[in-house]
Amino acid sequence: MEKLLAYLNSLDKEAQAAFADACKTSVGYLRKACSVNQELGAKLSVRIEQESNKTVTRADLHPDDWFVKWPELTSKVA
Repeated sequence: MEKLLAYLNSLDKEAQAAFADACKTSVGYLRKACSVNQELGAKLSVRIEQESNKTVTRADLHPDDWFVKWPELTSKVA
């Protein structure tokens, strides 16, 4: 979640809003999730990865179980 927060903080307010909108959520939700280390859903995690141009990956967002949720990624990360 640190990487997501750092990514958000690297954007200006308008870009944050556009990013959150493209991810079909809100900046407030993303910031809250970061602050309480809330696990994000699979669909949102994929959208974040896509909309951040892989700056924030699914593996970043799910460090303990990404390889279970998305086993197809194991060959790409290894």
